[in-house]
Amino acid sequence: MSILITGGAGFIGSHFAELISTETDETCVCLDNFNDFYDPALKRSNAAQLEKLDRVKVIEGDFCDLDSNRQLLQEQQITRIVHLGAYAGVRYSVENPFIYERVNIGGTLALLEAAREFPVDRFLLVSSSTVYGKGAGIPFREDQPLGIPASPYGSTKRSAELMGLTYQQLHNVPVVCLRPFSVYGPRLRPDLALTVFTDAIANGRKFPLFGDGSIRRDFTHVSDICRGMFNALHAAGIDGEVFNLGHSEPIEIRRIIELIEKSLGKTAQIDQQPERPEDLPITYADLTRAEKHLQYAPQVPIEAGIDEFCKWFREWHEVHPVK
Repeated sequence: MSILITGGAGFIGSHFAELISTETDETCVCLDNFNDFYDPALKRSNAAQLEKLDRVKVIEGDFCDLDSNRQLLQEQQITRIVHLGAYAGVRYSVENPFIYERVNIGGTLALLEAAREFPVDRFLLVSSSTVYGKGAGIPFREDQPLGIPASPYGSTKRSAELMGLTYQQLHNVPVVCLRPFSVYGPRLRPDLALTVFTDAIANGRKFPLFGDGSIRRDFTHVSDICRGMFNALHAAGIDGEVFNLGHSEPIEIRRIIELIEKSLGKTAQIDQQPERPEDLPITYADLTRAEKHLQYAPQVPIEAGIDEFCKWFREWHEVHPVK
């Protein structure tokens, strides 16, 4: 019996596979297609480390392929699915919406259909805080009306949620949706703002800041997200439910830049740019439901998390410069 993690060699997926390996005796199958959305060397490095762990298997493949999904679930005796795989990135989705539609919606459907034919005990569908969109009440609550997503990325993640909940209702696929908020930590994707800022500050380069830095994000350390996912994977009586996983302490982007400056001992050189319409002014997770049903309680303060990230960044990029 095995747990399937799609996007398993990625940022969150690799951390979650390590947690499963450390705290359980379950087998973990990490599925990844190692695409070139960002430098594949980072995911290849993650995969190499995962393959050293007990009961972790890395398989190169595409969850958008229904027949492959069927074969994988059957041959690997998959009993639970953690669906992390997706095309991510708000800004890239504005210019390239079709790949988001194909992967985030079509790929999720292919995986749900396989899980309908080869039943599993839990289908953890990892969504995004971007589904709340503009006009959602603050803080974001799972039971309140959603706004309109500000990007194709947010729209496709919301569509994936709806498809999952539909399969739960129609076919009893045991779907649980999670909405993580601004996840950061070691192995963070190179396209995300925190990596872009850190790389530029470390190397004395200017970097664009869209708006005046007053945009607030609910930055949440990857270890806290993984603990919430772990609890959601094993909790009883939550099929068909949706949960926020955040820190519930939105922080201004300019404060994040100050923390990076302090950690690196260098000064930022900022290229001020106009705000972008696809950026939400704030993300802010209400954690009431996750606290009650998942015993979720984030532990890592932003100051310690940024220090840890900057230390990892320096060590990794001595050997692997950002491309």
